[in-house]
Amino acid sequence: MPALITGARAQGQGGRAMAPEGRDYGPNAPVSRYPDPDIVAIDPKRFTARIGNTRIRRLHTGMGWAEGPAWHAAGRFLIWSDIPANEILRLTEEDEHVSRRFRSPSGFTNGNTFDREGRQVSMRHLNRDVVRYEPDGTVTVLAARGPDGEFNAPNDGVVHPEDGSIWFTDPGYGSLVAYEGTRADNGSPRPYIKEAVYRIDGQSGAVTKVTDQPFKPNGLCFSPDYRICYVADTGSSHYPEAKNIIWAFDVDGATLRNPRTFASMEMDGKSGLGDGMRCDMAGNLWVGGGWVGDGYDGVHVFAPDGQRIGLIRLPEICANICFGGVRRNQLFMCASQSLYVVPVEAQGAHFC
Repeated sequence: MPALITGARAQGQGGRAMAPEGRDYGPNAPVSRYPDPDIVAIDPKRFTARIGNTRIRRLHTGMGWAEGPAWHAAGRFLIWSDIPANEILRLTEEDEHVSRRFRSPSGFTNGNTFDREGRQVSMRHLNRDVVRYEPDGTVTVLAARGPDGEFNAPNDGVVHPEDGSIWFTDPGYGSLVAYEGTRADNGSPRPYIKEAVYRIDGQSGAVTKVTDQPFKPNGLCFSPDYRICYVADTGSSHYPEAKNIIWAFDVDGATLRNPRTFASMEMDGKSGLGDGMRCDMAGNLWVGGGWVGDGYDGVHVFAPDGQRIGLIRLPEICANICFGGVRRNQLFMCASQSLYVVPVEAQGAHFC
């Protein structure tokens, strides 16, 4: 998601964002009593991932708009994008050191992932393409156009391990805001072509459109068994008739079938946007969400039947998430200007 409208927030000393209650998420935060009050078990019997003796921590701040976290299992590091800064950052597990300009310029990259060979795959807004970074330092353009023409601005992507295919979304935000890439001055909320989800074949490299039913398909991920593909629809940012929902599709080889609403992002009469998503091994769907305010913005956790069972409240809009760490039980959260982490009693279903 791009930065649309942001609200003011109280600032602590040193410019650290604070929760309205005065909470400090930084490294010098005062000691607080466990359990963390902002990890909420809406259904305690089903949300068992909450750990009673841990807390949400801010690892880094100062980005313009943070997106695209991806964990490299062999290198034991996390990368993520600062889209308007045109760079990708890296955090090493051993000492939590953050290096800016891991890749700079990044082509205003949004989403990142790694394939099973450990190669970085990125969705670039400025170049309007999907690329892979090779071990020798070269960059391979995997896709720059689909059956309808050049892409708008590829956003988020995942790799299917069985056939090496790459599935990605093209909601077009990077073509609507020059701050994050380019700007299509056509006077329309539709940037260049109809927003859609695409698949790059792992063998031939052929690009096919698998669905254009969501108004603006944004975050996506597979279920643990790769039989379901979840897609967040953020179309209400530009299309009044769009609903803030998570779609579910049955994966049938190289196609998607049986589109249906998996979950609504409405909670307590308020509805925000769901963005980046990841599944845990139990099939629960963890969704970065926001654009509502305190008590809503953060990570929403849905059971396999679509019921909201947990919530991680953050003081910023959460755009994207991923599981990382040696056990894949560290939940990394890219939230507006900051990167957060919290250990959970759950394991990510996929490697990044």
